Amino acid sequence: MSGSLRAASINTAVLKAATLVSPAGVELTLYERLAFLPPFNPDEDGERPPREVAALRTEVARADGLLIACPEYAHGVPGAFKNALDWLVSSPDFDGKPVALVNCAARAFHAQASLRETLVTMSARFAPEAFVTLPFIEPANDAMALAADERFAVPLRAALSTFAAFIHDGWAGRRR
Repeated sequence: MSGSLRAASINTAVLKAATLVSPAGVELTLYERLAFLPPFNPDEDGERPPREVAALRTEVARADGLLIACPEYAHGVPGAFKNALDWLVSSPDFDGKPVALVNCAARAFHAQASLRETLVTMSARFAPEAFVTLPFIEPANDAMALAADERFAVPLRAALSTFAAFIHDGWAGRRR
C-alpha cells in the first residue's frame, strides 16, 4: 500500500519496483484506490460499508501481509492514508496482519513513528527485520530504473525475502 496520492509518487514507484525485484514465490499486488475512499465516518461503517471500503477490506483480507510505503507530510502520515487506516481499524481481517514498512526518505522519520503507533493500535504484527530505508536514487519515481539499480534493488529484495519468511513462519505457527 502506498500512502501517496501523487501521480509521480516515489512511494508508489518503490512498490512497483518491489513487484519487479520480488523473490520467487512472492506475489505483490498494489492497492491503487486510495483516492476513492470516502472520508471515514463511523455512522457508515456498519453491515454495509461504502463499496470502496468493502473493496479495500477484501484486498487486505486476501493479503498474507502488507508492505507499506508512506510519505511524510508536515511531520505526519498524509490524511488520505490515515483515512484508509481508519476504515481498517474495525476490520477483523486486519487484526494480526503482518506488516513491513518501506521508508523512501531517511529524514522522514516522524511519519514512520506515527504510522507504527497507529498500526500497533490496530494490532498489526510487525516484521521489523523487514523494515527498510532505501537510498534516494534518481529518477526516484521510475520503477524500472529503481529495480535496475543494485543500490536500491538489493536491500529491497532482501527486505521482501525477510518479510516473506516472517509471514511463512507466522502462518506455520498458527497451523500448529
